[in-house]
Amino acid sequence: MWRIGIDLGGTKTEIAALDRAGAVRLRRRAPTPPDYAGVIGLIGSLVEAAEAELGGPGTVGVGIPGSLSPATGLVRGANSTWLNGGRLDADLAARLGRPVRISNDANCLAMSEAADGAGAGYGPGAVVFAVILGTGVGAGVVTGGRILEGRNRIAGEWSHNPLPWMTAAEHPGPRCWCGRHGCIETFLCGPALAADADGPGARDASGLPARAAAGEARAAAALARHADRLARALAHVINILDPDCILLAGGLSNMAHLYREVPARWRDFVFSDTVTTPLLRARHGDSSGVLGAARLWDAPA
Repeated sequence: MWRIGIDLGGTKTEIAALDRAGAVRLRRRAPTPPDYAGVIGLIGSLVEAAEAELGGPGTVGVGIPGSLSPATGLVRGANSTWLNGGRLDADLAARLGRPVRISNDANCLAMSEAADGAGAGYGPGAVVFAVILGTGVGAGVVTGGRILEGRNRIAGEWSHNPLPWMTAAEHPGPRCWCGRHGCIETFLCGPALAADADGPGARDASGLPARAAAGEARAAAALARHADRLARALAHVINILDPDCILLAGGLSNMAHLYREVPARWRDFVFSDTVTTPLLRARHGDSSGVLGAARLWDAPA
């Protein structure tokens, strides 16, 4: 049987199918409809078309920018707000005629990278902490090849903790969309880094490393502040979880200086006489989400 994954994004939805050996046999992308019924229809048609092409049925896993409430079973916390309040797993199961597994997109990232990506090779019981650094910030945890969802299904929601060891200049921090001030996301996301360098309204940070390399002090200073904040935030993770590895995905993960500077900086904040935690770039890049969704049926529920 095929393993089919869906990565449900705000602007695009991707489908991929893995064979028994984990090889990708099919991939497609389509624009995401801006309404709940349209999403159900799109996923249904993508799965049906994929199975017709593959010549057989598959298990279906879906990664979403939110999670299912353990109290109600409804989607919550999705920035694609038309998903919130929907019984997505039940509605997709009815549309496809089979059970569907759903998890947060950062969990799917961690699942993929732990299986055969940058987080593979650390042993069968390895703990992998996978971070998305992009327009938003999120994380997922895999331990022993299984996603750690947590009792409240919020394991990995590290970006909505306050930035640790804030300086006086940082306190109380920007207001977050969640309603609080100083969340890690408000300091580490791409638009926050861009605004730190170029002022309010700036959102694209991708050119900052080249500007810093060319000698621009403003860009270099913003990158240094960002690396220091990321180091403090991840030191908190090491102190609590002590994972076997930490990996980065998302647009900012392409900034090569992070892999040098952040481990050098987090040593001052980790409560240990030695810190050997590797900081790695996700091997599968922006494909990790859909590949991890396809693997949601690999482990028992």
